[in-house]
Amino acid sequence: MDVRSRNRVRVSGRPGGPVVVLAHGFGCDQNMWRLVVPALERDFTVVLFDHVGAGRSDLSAWSPERYSSLDGYVEDVLEVCREVDLGPVTFVGHSVSAMMGVLAAVRRPECFAGLVLLAPSPCFVDDPSTGYRGGFSAEDIDELLQSLDANYLGWSGAMAPVIMGNPERPELGEELTASFCATDPDIARVFARVTFLSDNRADLARLTVPTLVAECSDDAIAPPEVGAFVHARIAGSRLVTLDATGHCPQLSAPEETAEAIIAFVGNLS
Repeated sequence: MDVRSRNRVRVSGRPGGPVVVLAHGFGCDQNMWRLVVPALERDFTVVLFDHVGAGRSDLSAWSPERYSSLDGYVEDVLEVCREVDLGPVTFVGHSVSAMMGVLAAVRRPECFAGLVLLAPSPCFVDDPSTGYRGGFSAEDIDELLQSLDANYLGWSGAMAPVIMGNPERPELGEELTASFCATDPDIARVFARVTFLSDNRADLARLTVPTLVAECSDDAIAPPEVGAFVHARIAGSRLVTLDATGHCPQLSAPEETAEAIIAFVGNLS
């Protein structure tokens, strides 16, 4: 299957510039980057794509066998990078896509000039045995997934504003709700389990490419302890706290998000 059609790959920006690949999180698509892209396009080649099952990707390519773990998504990321064939890229992964980037860079470090982990979480579930705080108890996650299974549209309407934060800007929550609701419920159920049940804490120490951890100052989904944990486990990583509320800074604070990416990529050259 043609990768560009499968993942709706789009390339824009300055030809010959450093390559930045933007990867969206659960329930979203590449449109979530639209406020960040213009700033990046001035100096960089920008690659956008939709994960299979999201946005305008080829839904016929989706299967529960391939996408019931992060591995299928990781393979797609590497295939997208090979397809655009523009040399080592800086991969910007939002939320669950941050861990896709980590796994892809561990598997094929030569493909990556750097990683930007935007609002990352290697594990959403608290681990009392180690003192790790992911933000949710195991019971919280069970309840969340049961609610999603029972009524996906209702879950989307209730959960999206919590994820987005910024209650004083309801249009942001409404946009995320609409994005969630546009996702096929069967695909969303599988992807939700991949997102909220994966545990990639042990993979962080295997990462060898330059990495920026960009957390939000107030994020109900990935609390500050998570950003500190990721930063501590990735040797040589940088940590920046964006002055952004919620889990989607590319929408709530696009200028600061773009500035953090631009500064990091600029320091790689």
